[in-house]
Amino acid sequence: MRSGVRLAFDVGKARIGVARCDAEAILAIPVVTLKRDRYGGDIDEAAELVAEHGAIEAIVGLPVSLGGKRTPSTRDARDWASALARAISPVMVRLVDERLSTVSAHQALHASGRHEKDFRGVVDQAAAVVILNQALEAERSTGSPIGETVTPTRRDSR
Repeated sequence: MRSGVRLAFDVGKARIGVARCDAEAILAIPVVTLKRDRYGGDIDEAAELVAEHGAIEAIVGLPVSLGGKRTPSTRDARDWASALARAISPVMVRLVDERLSTVSAHQALHASGRHEKDFRGVVDQAAAVVILNQALEAERSTGSPIGETVTPTRRDSR
């Protein structure tokens, strides 16, 4: 298992949940929820977080259907990840399947005693924690980082 802080991003249409792990890659914790910005301010904020935490890698959740097919959100997440890769190069960005991360986040928030009305501000962070934990567990069990490496593109689809 590689040591080093990783940041995970759960990209939605309105918000982006952010989580990070410790340098030993043991514990994932919520960090913040960013507001989506069609002008790229969210990418700038995400890049600042990567630098601030000294992250060795950024993990972006890739929304796919339960059957593994693309969804309307798949292209958006890919475009966002590519813009992030451009902003934080040479730090690696990986896309990781996020199936059921929001469902798991809702279950964890319910289990912690939170009510649905209180979820909005933290559910995206909780989903990012789930995505990061899944990626870390997969790396621990296989010995290799998982996911698809994102190549920065020149164009910005925003």
